[in-house]
Amino acid sequence: MGKRSDSSGEWEKPFWQQRGWIISAGFLAAVVVLAVVAFAMRGGESEPSAQNNPTSRPSPSATEGGSQADDRPAGCKTDDSDQEKPTKAPADMRWKSYGTHPVPVSAKYGPTKFSGNVWSCYSHTPVGAVMAVHAITDKLPYPGWRDVVAQQFVPSDARDSYVEGRAKDKDRARNAAQGGGVYVGFSVLTYSQEQATVQLLTKVEGRYFSTSVSLKWMTGDWKIDPQPSGSPYSGFAETSGTEGFVLWGK
Repeated sequence: MGKRSDSSGEWEKPFWQQRGWIISAGFLAAVVVLAVVAFAMRGGESEPSAQNNPTSRPSPSATEGGSQADDRPAGCKTDDSDQEKPTKAPADMRWKSYGTHPVPVSAKYGPTKFSGNVWSCYSHTPVGAVMAVHAITDKLPYPGWRDVVAQQFVPSDARDSYVEGRAKDKDRARNAAQGGGVYVGFSVLTYSQEQATVQLLTKVEGRYFSTSVSLKWMTGDWKIDPQPSGSPYSGFAETSGTEGFVLWGK
């Protein structure tokens, strides 16, 4: 894997431009100063889908339309019937902006609740996990990130490490000029009713980069499960193209 130097000292895009997103000193040096270092991506065999795994299917208490009648927050109801890993983007997907770059949202898969910088209520499905990864991590460079972390990260020492490191960095202005990075596609690496691992594909200046984010289902919604270092990301690697990813399209 190669690496790219950036004379500006910062690669403008929401995926890794904020130093607080990468907690360890190695990540800070590699991602912020040198822009991109190809790390080995965390892989792993895909887990059986809920369709073929009776133990991970929605419980019999699921309400009409497939919504889970468990611990969903007040006012949050989703159709959780589609437990297959996606092969295409949601038909009702649209782009919604909070900061510099737009992120994909869906009326069916979420987020369906918008409270300032906290976008929540995702379907308890593989696509719901995909939407959560995009919308949650996109808020981390901006003011109000503490609310996002407090409500949408799994409570752990890793989360505390992220907060400690992120607090040392300046917030990015929401109206800052847009950089060249865009979300291109995704892949669901693993999925069960309790956890998911989603790989993101981004494109910057004609080059493709990927990283993965882990989530857990807690208190009725998807939460980011950060790396032991505190970073929500596994590390960024340059890829040869879009093969193996579901593309968002235009």
